Amino acid sequence: MKHNKNHDNIKSNGLQLEPVRFEFTHPTARDVCIAGTFNDWQPDAKPMHPAGHGRWLKETALTPGAYEYCFVVDGQWMPDPLARETVPNPFGGKNSVLRVASSPEAVHLDNAEHLPLTNKNK
Repeated sequence: MKHNKNHDNIKSNGLQLEPVRFEFTHPTARDVCIAGTFNDWQPDAKPMHPAGHGRWLKETALTPGAYEYCFVVDGQWMPDPLARETVPNPFGGKNSVLRVASSPEAVHLDNAEHLPLTNKNK
């Protein structure tokens, strides 16, 4: 069987999968996973990998869209402290929101929406 070198270009339901990298830092964590709408909130479905010095990483691919998620750190659910956006969840806490853009141009436009407006005519 041949290996498809273009595995990152696989389409799902006609939509392009986009690479996503999750990063989390917790100095004493022993086990970190990601649970969210992209994996039916299954806490063990996306385990993160230790990168040393309390850093945890996970690379995956998702179709463009908005996703809610939390980190599950040693069994405790917590929002991503680096998330740009959060929403209340039904348990009295917060879920982080990840917006996956479909192209580099869309990412640029999304980032531009978060910049302060300046008037250069002053």
